[in-house]
Amino acid sequence: MKNTPFYSLKQIVACVTLSIVTCMLAACGSDKPVEEPEKPNVEQPTDNPTDVPTNTPTIWDDQGWITATEAIQDMGLGWNLGNTLDACDFSKGFGAADWKSWETCWGQPVTSPELLQMIKDAGYGAVRVPITWKGHLDANGKVNAQWMNRVKQVVDYVMNTGMYCIINVHHDTGADENAWLVASMKRYNENKTLYEGLWKQIAETFIGYDERLMFESYNEMLDERRSWCFSTFAGGYDTKEAADAYKAINSYAQSFVDVVRATGGNNVGRNLIVNTYGACNGGGTWNPHLIDPLVEMKLPTDVVENHLIFQVHTYPDITNLDNAKAEVSSMIANLKKYLVTKGAPVIIGEWGSGGESQFTVESKSAFIYDFVKQAKAADMGIYYWMGISDATARQLPAFNEPEYALAMLKAYHGDDYSPELPTMDNMEYDYVVTYNALWSEANLCNQEFSLDNYKGIKIELGEKPQNGTLNIKVYGESEGDEQYSSVADAESVLTFDKTILGEDVRRITLQCMVDAQVKATIKRIVLIKTDDTEEVQTPSVFWGCTIDLQKK
Repeated sequence: MKNTPFYSLKQIVACVTLSIVTCMLAACGSDKPVEEPEKPNVEQPTDNPTDVPTNTPTIWDDQGWITATEAIQDMGLGWNLGNTLDACDFSKGFGAADWKSWETCWGQPVTSPELLQMIKDAGYGAVRVPITWKGHLDANGKVNAQWMNRVKQVVDYVMNTGMYCIINVHHDTGADENAWLVASMKRYNENKTLYEGLWKQIAETFIGYDERLMFESYNEMLDERRSWCFSTFAGGYDTKEAADAYKAINSYAQSFVDVVRATGGNNVGRNLIVNTYGACNGGGTWNPHLIDPLVEMKLPTDVVENHLIFQVHTYPDITNLDNAKAEVSSMIANLKKYLVTKGAPVIIGEWGSGGESQFTVESKSAFIYDFVKQAKAADMGIYYWMGISDATARQLPAFNEPEYALAMLKAYHGDDYSPELPTMDNMEYDYVVTYNALWSEANLCNQEFSLDNYKGIKIELGEKPQNGTLNIKVYGESEGDEQYSSVADAESVLTFDKTILGEDVRRITLQCMVDAQVKATIKRIVLIKTDDTEEVQTPSVFWGCTIDLQKK
């Protein structure tokens, strides 16, 4: 599951027990602001994708390349560069070559090499780079050259640090109506040529990259009903339809392996990753079909041995920490029983936690620590979904959740491991918001809270705005419960009105009120609690704007 700035990347089906929710979720330092990288220098498209420059030319041979099992042991702890190259807002009408708009449309900044170096320096050894390709394909299925070059540039950022890198086909699958890769034989036959053609282009582009680059077939592919947990869960189990979905998953996986291997070169021995249906992990006992995605998954036939990997995702509910730990232990046992025995190791390509609203930082850190310990002991790859460095923190770069990063690093490297984790707290900077549309909004507070605990919000700007250009907008308990306050001075305070908002606040934004580009420098935001203490907030993109950091 992805935590996008203002909507979910998965349209999660509502379920009636915490176990069901857990299964569905399982379907992912310098203090100098980083300058935005220049637009990739793209040569004229060529009919021969192998003409694209490569990273580290090597020649694969049967004796010289690391096996899948060895790679998982060698790569160390992993992290997902989420909501970035996988971000997609098809309603905005971005052009196929407009890589910057696509990359930043879910609130992340343009990715910098400094960010990936920070991740490496902290003690991570691998980065999964999810990529959505829909929107960058022409009518014949050819990938836009500028987009491919931006993908290559980000891959180079990762690999130039010495880390492993995974690239995939991401939100081309899933519950969204724009997903074109669907687990049914009908849809497989319809899209086989397009899917295989896409992977041929990707494989040929990266053919010279060394063994630290791995390809992942598809992300979380669902059936025609968009069922999480297991095929045909949504709408009632159907044996024939479920069998068709699992056959399709295995067909996509085999197509992926065949196409990549056929490109030759280093791709003959490159480690390849195939996901179960929905990337489901088989966890839970509330339905006997939960285990089906593992049972029905086949190891693709391959021309080489020991170069394939299975992948699953998991987001256990940690409302009860002991139950969550037990759930992880049961999941790992099932992965060993039903996947590893088929002849390939396992990567947990996305993991995190659900049901954490009642938990403290210490409690979540304890869950993270235990998860990494268990997964490492089972010789499974571990790729945390996003978090730790997110949104504006990536611009500095810095860790905005250093406690969670430290928990997983100590679990992996040992309790004596003591990395330097640059944080936003020890850097001084302002936020420069650039509004590009009428009514566009930047988040001043992107979290829900009760008005029993808070009475207002204060914002300090770099200078007094022009009259009528900016509003503070508060989203109340229910749709349509909204409170507004015009920002007339460099410092503005809004007192919450329960008669307008109800008992809770869902979001607070700074909204542009004119149809022109407007810039505002935010120096400080605080929520004012009922006892008059202040709680500092971090702005983020909601929609129609960008946020850059400016050193004080």
